[in-house]
Amino acid sequence: MLIYLRVLKESFFFALNALRTNLLRTFLSLLGVTIGIFAIISILAAVDSLEREFRDGLSSLDISTIYVTSRSFAPTELEPYQYENFPNVSYEEFEMLESSMEDIDVITYTVFSGPENIKFEDNTATNVSIIPGTDSYYDIENLKLEDGRFFNGAESNNGSPVTVLGYEVAKSLFGDSDPIGKRVRLYGNKFTVIGVLEKVGQGLSVGPPKDGSAYVPVSFVRKIYGDNNRSRLPAVIVKPKKDVDQDEFVATLEQKLRLYRGLKRGELSTFFINPIKGLSDLLDTVTSTLTLVGAVIAGFSVLVGGFGIANIMFVSVKERTNLIGIQKSLGAKSRFILSQFLFESIILALFGGLFGLLFVWVASIIANSSTEDFTFVLSSSNVLLGTSISAIIGLIAGIVPAIIAARLDPVEAIRTGM
Repeated sequence: MLIYLRVLKESFFFALNALRTNLLRTFLSLLGVTIGIFAIISILAAVDSLEREFRDGLSSLDISTIYVTSRSFAPTELEPYQYENFPNVSYEEFEMLESSMEDIDVITYTVFSGPENIKFEDNTATNVSIIPGTDSYYDIENLKLEDGRFFNGAESNNGSPVTVLGYEVAKSLFGDSDPIGKRVRLYGNKFTVIGVLEKVGQGLSVGPPKDGSAYVPVSFVRKIYGDNNRSRLPAVIVKPKKDVDQDEFVATLEQKLRLYRGLKRGELSTFFINPIKGLSDLLDTVTSTLTLVGAVIAGFSVLVGGFGIANIMFVSVKERTNLIGIQKSLGAKSRFILSQFLFESIILALFGGLFGLLFVWVASIIANSSTEDFTFVLSSSNVLLGTSISAIIGLIAGIVPAIIAARLDPVEAIRTGM
């Protein structure tokens, strides 16, 4: 056992010495692997970071949450002409589901609307995402208040002119002063500020960012725009109780809506039921596809780096043919010659991979310092993957030249070298 360790040790240091004596060639070989590992790991890390950001955005919603709308959140088999004239989900349908559906934990009615400006005296918050909802919207979104309160059931039903502001909206309108009880102008009306949400921070999320939003009773928006305004998309959001079979729950939900709309057996459902779980599954599909495509594209860079190392190793065997013959004539075993060139190839690839990982790490620091909206993360699994790929490249690229060197006849090798 000790003799094998000694052979490995001598092969290792011999390989290092060979790399040191050909610094330019070593650098050029390193460059190919470095670029390849940088490309593949940066793509994988970017996809992982993107997926993490989206999952953090989904975390505010229970995975069992269901959106009922006249539009599908995911690709659908229906043709546009089939669903373009679907009627909007009505407030009456929301009330019907609220009163008749069992196993509901929380249900709310909302309207997806465009951004608006909110004014307070001389200050204006622009492009604020207005989120109309019933009082239960607070529980659906797991909102957290920094100050004040959310609107209650009576204010929601009556469409009272009250609002709860996101953190950044409140800051831009009131600065450090207390906004509670102040009146702001929205939709050409005066709204009383009754609450301010905790700061959430930037990042990818499902729906508009909470910090830049304002929440108002949905009945107030219904008074302004009516229930059939095609520029506004109403939705019923339902969260079933825990341990409820979601497939059965969705089937019951669909049946009740079909009966309410008078749809007969065989007729197309004129609404879409969009589970958040479907978004999560779609995200898995998209990230898997991105990872595969990115890995294939970056794999070509790795392949080029591997060819570069193989080429250098063939040249190295050619240059050291005489030395190989001398070593074998002095008693060096074939396995010593084999391990010597394999070590040289693997070390070369590993150094290239480590430099590639170093550049990815530096790039992640620069990316994170230049933006607050996205966090680029280089995970330990990607570091391990990059190191493993480098070692495999070195092994594959060096195996053939190493075998050729190990099989050289000492006499012929010395004669060829001379």
